[in-house]
Amino acid sequence: MKTAPVLIVGGGLAGLTSSLFLARQGIPSLLVDRHAGVSIHGRARGINQRTMEIYRAYGVADAIERAGAPFDAESGVARCTSLAGEWEWLFDAEEPRAWPELTAGVFCMADQNTVEPILIEAARTAGAEHLFNTELLDFDTDGEGVRATVEDRDTGHRQVVRATYLVAADGNRSPIRQRLGIARTGEMTFQHSMNIVFRAKLSEFLPRRALFWMIANPDGFFGGLVSSADPNRWQLSVGYDPATESSADFTRERCVRLVHTAVGKEIDVDIEGVAAWEQSVGVAEGYRAGRVFLVGDSAHVWPPAGALGANTGVQDAHNLAWKLASVLKDQAGDDLLDTYDAERRPLAETLAPMIVAHQRARHSGAPEPEEMDGRTQAFGGGYGAGPVFDSGFGRQARVGRRAPHLWLGDTALHDLCVGDFVLLCDSPEWMEAARTVPVRAHRAENADGWSQHYGRGAVLIRPDGYIAWRSTGSASASDLTNAIDHALHPADGEQLGTR
Repeated sequence: MKTAPVLIVGGGLAGLTSSLFLARQGIPSLLVDRHAGVSIHGRARGINQRTMEIYRAYGVADAIERAGAPFDAESGVARCTSLAGEWEWLFDAEEPRAWPELTAGVFCMADQNTVEPILIEAARTAGAEHLFNTELLDFDTDGEGVRATVEDRDTGHRQVVRATYLVAADGNRSPIRQRLGIARTGEMTFQHSMNIVFRAKLSEFLPRRALFWMIANPDGFFGGLVSSADPNRWQLSVGYDPATESSADFTRERCVRLVHTAVGKEIDVDIEGVAAWEQSVGVAEGYRAGRVFLVGDSAHVWPPAGALGANTGVQDAHNLAWKLASVLKDQAGDDLLDTYDAERRPLAETLAPMIVAHQRARHSGAPEPEEMDGRTQAFGGGYGAGPVFDSGFGRQARVGRRAPHLWLGDTALHDLCVGDFVLLCDSPEWMEAARTVPVRAHRAENADGWSQHYGRGAVLIRPDGYIAWRSTGSASASDLTNAIDHALHPADGEQLGTR
């Protein structure tokens, strides 16, 4: 029997980041994934500034930026009848990739299939274990934890895994969520696509690189084209009816014809792979069922407009990991784990209908709604009382909101948010008060932006970068200790900003 504090099922971005975040906080996990390895299909390419801010703290941002370098020249979304025809730019002027006044994280374009190996290596180096080509067959829970049966898909060898908690990162259809009987609100499937990965030389048709090409011609063809880190590898997505077709119906000859239609000219094409993809929307009615937690697509799914699916999944994992680590280290009570659902689910319920509206506008050619700009999407989400998203996107220090960015010498504030509470203060008295308290304390009164964003006094920041408490009173070790204790032992899953 294998044992691990946490069993993670699913080796996509949400599962792999859960593995990395836990390992870096001293919690080894076991991850199983039914696939043999990383998919060749490039997915979830846009990594927003908040996610890159988190990746910086965990030491993988530089490698991910290098993986995204081939996409540095890409911007905008184009529509055309074929690549060889005239293009119409639907979205030309893009948001800046760097917002230095808000974060040290820089927006990055990197394919999921190039990011995943980076996360795998970093997590394994930190002590995590990954078993690919290994499928979860069954699981049950009791008062002590989770008992799961997994099978090596090559050898058929089965083994029992005993874990304290189970993280379900097993995708949109999530057999774990279905086994638990957790329904999804607003569930709807409005497009089935077949992704065709192919090799071809398209440079003569592409005087400028877009993030995405929408191709529609009068004969009824509709598809979407994206590039990859390899300059001659591409992915074409076309619609299909799963009631009458499957990936087996997309033969090499048919795929070549579809590529020729998209390009508008017969060229040499090498088909490398075909995979089905479902474009749907739905948010799980609960993110926790006892010892099981849903993250990423198992918890919420929506169309790709805004590139918020994978980003939200990584941020789910970031919120959950420090809470699991605190409980497993006996620093916190079980009520802390209830705050995962209370904090993360309202964000998804707010984002889902907004993203659907944006996706429909893109396909119809109508103007996109303007409910929320990129800065608010990335940094405006908060927990507790008040609106779920704040258009002030974290410029002022408030309990329940992400701590505003500061440079502390050569270190960005959020680089410190790995497993520890952080105290920012502006006096030697607060530094002395923090000396006997388990917190990383920093005097910040000379940091650019301290008085503007934080005012004065002291601010306690959780390991996920959100403000748990602030004080403008006299320095007090007992007040600071009580604040940490309250953050780790909330009453009945109480959220930040509600007290």
